[in-house]
Parts: sequence; C-alpha cells; structure tokens
Amino acid sequence: MSKSLQTAPTPLREGWDEGCEACSPVRIDVAGGWTDTPPYCLSHGGNVVNMAITLDGQPPLQARVKPLCEPKIVLHSIDLQATEEVTTYEQLTDYAHVNSPFSIPKAALCLAGFAPQYCTQHFPSLTAQLRWLGCGICLTLHSAVPAGSGLGTSSILAATALGALSRFFQLGWNHTEIGYRTLLLEQMITTGGGWQDQYGGILPGVKLLQTEPGPEQTPQVHQLPDTLFTHPDYAPCHLLYYTGLTRTAKHILDEIVRDMHRGDERQLALLSEMKQHALDLAEAIRQNRFETYGRLIRKTWQQNQQLDAGTNPPAIQAITRLVDPLCLGYKLPGAGGGGFLYMVARDPEAAARIRHTLTEQRPNPAARFVEMKISHQGLAL
Repeated sequence: MSKSLQTAPTPLREGWDEGCEACSPVRIDVAGGWTDTPPYCLSHGGNVVNMAITLDGQPPLQARVKPLCEPKIVLHSIDLQATEEVTTYEQLTDYAHVNSPFSIPKAALCLAGFAPQYCTQHFPSLTAQLRWLGCGICLTLHSAVPAGSGLGTSSILAATALGALSRFFQLGWNHTEIGYRTLLLEQMITTGGGWQDQYGGILPGVKLLQTEPGPEQTPQVHQLPDTLFTHPDYAPCHLLYYTGLTRTAKHILDEIVRDMHRGDERQLALLSEMKQHALDLAEAIRQNRFETYGRLIRKTWQQNQQLDAGTNPPAIQAITRLVDPLCLGYKLPGAGGGGFLYMVARDPEAAARIRHTLTEQRPNPAARFVEMKISHQGLAL
C-alpha cells in the first residue's frame, strides 16, 4: 500500500500550460495470455508476447487534463457522451462499478493523490484540496475502440489517464510506475486482471514480457524485431477484423482465476505449456520464420480454447470457417468470445481473398476490417 501513496499535487505555478494530452496504441496478445494473471504469475511468473498497434493510422486511446477556474473535478467521456461533476471525496472514491463510464478516471485521480487514503497530506475536503492546488480539474477520456474489443482497451486507457495526470502535475511516473499503478487501479475498480494489457500498449513495438514468481510483478522487456510485420512480403498478411460481437472479459477472468485458486492440475499444466509457447513464438519472430509464426498463432488460439471453451462461441466459429483454409493461424485477442479477430494469412493473395470474403459476407452491420500497424511510440505524453 505504501508504494501507492502519493504526495498531493503541488499548487499550480505561473506559466503552466492550459492542459496536456496523452495517447496510446492498443495491444494484440499473440502468446502467453493468462500467465500474467494472479495468482498464477505470483507463484510461477509469466511469459507474454504482444505488440502495440495503431488502428487506421491513429493511436485510439486519448486522455486530456486541463485546469478549471472552479474548485471541482469534471469528468468527461467523449465516446460515451457522458459527463459527471465531482465535488466530494465520497463521490471520487465511489469507483468500484465495472460498467460506470467514470470508474477509471475516478480511480486514476485517487492514485494521483486526490483521495485521503492515497495521499500523504490531509485536507478537510476535496474542495479544500483543489483550492490549495489553485484550480479545478477537467479529465477527458476518449476511446476509439468499442468496449469488449479484446485489445486491452480499459487497462491501456487507465494507463493513458495516469500518464496524462503524471505529466500535468509533474508526478514523475515513468512507464514502469504507470504500469504498476494501472494494476492497482484494476484491483480498485474490481475488474482484476494481469499486467500484460497495460505494458503491451504503453510500451512500443513487439516484445516478450517476462516476470519472475513473487509479489513484485514488474516485467522484464525484451524487444523483438518487427520484420514479420513490416516487410512488404509479410505486412499485408496481418489482418484485423472487428466481428461486431463482444463479451465482457471480467466474467471470463472470474472463471479462470477461480480455477487458479483451486489449483486445478490440468489448468496449471496448460499454463506452464503456454509459458513455453510464448518463448517458442518469440524465437520464431527473432528468426523471421513467418510460416512458423502463423502456425504458432493457431496454437495460441487452441490453448485459449482449452483454458475456456467459451472463448470460441458459435458466432465466431461461423466467421472463422469462412477463412480457415486461407490462414496460417488466427485468434481473438484478449479473453476471447468476441471483439477483434486477428488473422495471419498464408500469403498476400490469401489475404486479399479473406478481405473479399468477409466484406461480402459480413456477419452483422458492425463488422469491418481495421488497418493495424505496429506502434513504435507506445504511450506518448
């Protein structure tokens, strides 16, 4: 708990900017998912391979902080078209609501020192603290990705909000500290989860992330070459398709974590296999073995289904049956069940046929292709 305590942000000084922005890519996990999740990672450590990506040429997650004249906090969600004013600590600490549009920004502000239990200084009220600060705060979030997408959106959006607050109030948090505080934030708002989502998005490029057993789950980062994703022979073969179907990751997480706590031997053996699989896939990337990489993506998807059969519902199977012969491998990023479908086509000609097939036979009006590219920036402050 002591690591989460924060000195109250200092009063504004003359010359501070009117506001600041932060933006982040999202992530695709390609191997080792779930090995980053407590309690498994606490006992065994985790190995994950993932990549930070932009969508349609843009980082899709944004946070903006700006000062207000009045001593209050205004929270705004652009994509959800919602606004809330916060004037008391009681309102600010009421963040444990998974479906609330403001659970993330409220918890982020608490971790930045705007709540008594997370601040080393005492103020009689939130209004008093904001008057001492010298301004109110407007925190605006925007996600250009649908909820339940499987791209780590909520975790990375939380990290983006923390990054914007750190920059605006000069808190000095680096990406590692932001990732750690994101893990705390997810526990606060009861979504739980592991560490790979936020680190997958705020850190750039393609990487192998590894942790050792123990309570301090700070990943060691091993950057991997991006040749398999950027070379003209391979870049067209990586396809991202929004299925128009969603499934809340929290329910999947609850089921799998429950089995972890029970010490299910079959599950533990599978998670151990998934850790090694992440190393195998990382090696295929290092050696630029495209076909091997694609087939290992297929194995990742098979492992996810062994962990939870609900990750591949009939509606998803109907989509993958259309493209299976044209793919080396494919998977739903994240917990599965819906969201985006990541496909590795056999070659550029197969990729073109996949695009034609899923464009002509859309499963629902929301389904569409989205252009993905490796992000070489990660969280930008």
